[in-house]
Amino acid sequence: MEKLKIAGAWSGVLELELQVWTVSMLREEVAKRASCGPESINLIWSGKLLKDENLKLIELGIKNNGKVLATRVCSDQGKSLKEEFMAEEERSSRLARVKAAAIALSKRHAAGSLPVEDFNIELEDQSGQKVHLGSETDQRAVMMGLMLHANAKQMIKKENYKDALEVLSMGEEAFSLCNPKVIELVDNVPILQIDMVWCYFMLRDIRWLSEAGIRLAKAREGIERSHGKDASRVRVLQNGRYPELALHLRLELLEGVVSFHSGQFEKSKKVLTSAQAKYFQLQVPDEALSLLMSMGYKERNSKRALRMSNQQIDLAIDFLVEEKAKKEKKREEDIQRRNDIMEQKRYGMTPLRKAVDLQSLHMLVSIGFEKELAAEALQEMRMTLRRLWMT
Repeated sequence: MEKLKIAGAWSGVLELELQVWTVSMLREEVAKRASCGPESINLIWSGKLLKDENLKLIELGIKNNGKVLATRVCSDQGKSLKEEFMAEEERSSRLARVKAAAIALSKRHAAGSLPVEDFNIELEDQSGQKVHLGSETDQRAVMMGLMLHANAKQMIKKENYKDALEVLSMGEEAFSLCNPKVIELVDNVPILQIDMVWCYFMLRDIRWLSEAGIRLAKAREGIERSHGKDASRVRVLQNGRYPELALHLRLELLEGVVSFHSGQFEKSKKVLTSAQAKYFQLQVPDEALSLLMSMGYKERNSKRALRMSNQQIDLAIDFLVEEKAKKEKKREEDIQRRNDIMEQKRYGMTPLRKAVDLQSLHMLVSIGFEKELAAEALQEMRMTLRRLWMT
C-alpha cells in the first residue's frame, strides 16, 4: 500500500494502491470524506487538472507520498467540466465529418462521375476567366480547399472562431497539395491566410502573434503576385475598378495590429493610416446611393457598385449593367449544366463509375451516329481501354 497526501477541500493521508486506483476512485473517496458529491471535486496534481476518470494514478506518474490538491467547486461548475469534455468530443467528431465530406465530394467531382446538381465550384482569375486546373489531384486538392474555406467562413459568421480555425487549417493543407503554378493564379490561399489571422485576433490569444505576422507576410506576397503591386494588375483587368479594396483594408488593419503588439510602432502607424484611408474610400455617399436605388437597383448592389467604381455614378451604372449580363449568362450556363447532368444520368455510368463524355458524344452525333448507340460505344471504349491498360 502506498500513501497519498491530500490537501484542500479535505486534508489528510490516504492509503491506496497506485496501480489499482483510478482518478474516478480517488475523486469519489475524497468527495466522501469531504461530505460532497464527486462532481464537486477537482483534483490537481503537478499543476494539471486530472480529467481522465479511467486512468490509473501510477500511469499519471503519481508516486508514493505524492501530494494531490483537491478543490471544491459548485455543482454546476462540476457538471460544466463534464459537459465541456463531451462538447470537445462532439466538436472533434463534427470536424472529422466536415473533412470527410469535403474529401468525398472533391473525389466524386474530379473523378468524372456524375456531379451533384448544387455542387459547382470553379476558379476564376482577376479578369473573370476560368482557371483550368491540371491533373485530377490538382482538381481534388483545389475543390477540397475551396469547400473547407467556404465552410470555415460560415463558422466565422457565427463567431465560432475556434472551429473555423481548425477547418481553415484543413483547407490550407488541401491547397498545399495542389501544383503551386496553378494556385498562384488566384487569391484564394492569401484570403485563407487573412481569415486565419482574423480568427487569431478574435480569439485574443497572444501566443499566435508571431505566426500571425508570418501568415500576413505570406498573404501580402500572394495578393501582390495575383493582383499586382498596389493592385495595379486588377485595376487594368477590371477597367480601372478596384474590386478588392475591402480585402486590402482587412490585410492592412491586421498588419497594423500585429506590428503594434510586436513593438513596430512606425510600421503600425503607416499601415493603419493606409487602412483608414481605404475605409473612408469605401464609405458610400447617401446622395449617390439614393440615386441608384431610385433607378430600381437594390441597396446592397448599389453600395457594391459605388465602392467598385470609386463613388463615380456613371461607372457604377455600367458595372451594374455588366453584372446583370453576367448573372444572366451564368443562369443560362447553369441551366445547360443541369440539362447535361440529366442527359448523363439517362445514359448511366460505366462499371468504373464514370459518366459519358458529352463532348465526345455530341461530336459523334454531329457526324451522323445515333445518340444512344454513340453513348453505348463510348462506354464500351472506356472499358476496353481500361482492360488494355491492365494487361
